[in-house]
Order: sequence, then structure tokens, then C-alpha cells
Amino acid sequence: MIRIYDRKGFIELLSLDALTLAGADLAHAELSEANLVQVDLRTADLSHAVLANADLRLANLAGARLVGTDLTGADLSGADLTGADLSEARLTDTKLDGATLTDTRLPRDYLKSSPLAGIKVKIE
Repeated sequence: MIRIYDRKGFIELLSLDALTLAGADLAHAELSEANLVQVDLRTADLSHAVLANADLRLANLAGARLVGTDLTGADLSGADLTGADLSEARLTDTKLDGATLTDTRLPRDYLKSSPLAGIKVKIE
């Protein structure tokens, strides 16, 4: 059983009968303020989920599907987003300091407003 709590650890946001979140179907999940620090979310489907103000520092999101996901104010510092698809995601005030963005698909609007010199990305 996996339980996901808010950043303060008081409110349970989601409970899954699973051993891992790698490859999990979390599409459309409401995970605002979630504490997902260092969580393995490789190849997980988080499309159209709400992760506003979530803490995803050092999370492994390699190959994850985050199409249309609300990541407003989320902290993805140090996260591995290799090959992740964030097309149409909302990235307003999202922290990506030290994140790995190799072959990551980012929304065109984000690329217009954010300097990503030296980072290999695919433009949607």
C-alpha cells in the first residue's frame, strides 16, 4: 500500500494498492501540495493531474507522461525528467533548478519565457 501525503505530512491525498509508483496510472489525480520527494515515478502517467505546489525534489520522472499537468509552483529541483513529456503542462513558477531535462518535451510557451541554454529539449 502506497500513501501520498501533503507537504506537511498531515493530509492523505491518495492511497494506492501498489508496491511502487513507477509506471502508475495517476492521470487526472488531485495531488496539490503533495510530498513526492525522491519518489520513483518513472514512466508514470500523470497527464492532466494537478500537482500545483507539489514537492518533487529529486524525484525520478524519467519517461513520465505529464501532458496537460498543472505544475504551477511545484518544486522539481534535481528531478530526473529524461524523456518526460510535459507538453501543454502549466509550469508557472515551477522550479527546475538542477533538473535533468535531456530529451524532455516542454510547452512552447515555457521555452519562450525561460532561458534553457545548453539543455537538449524537444519543442511541441
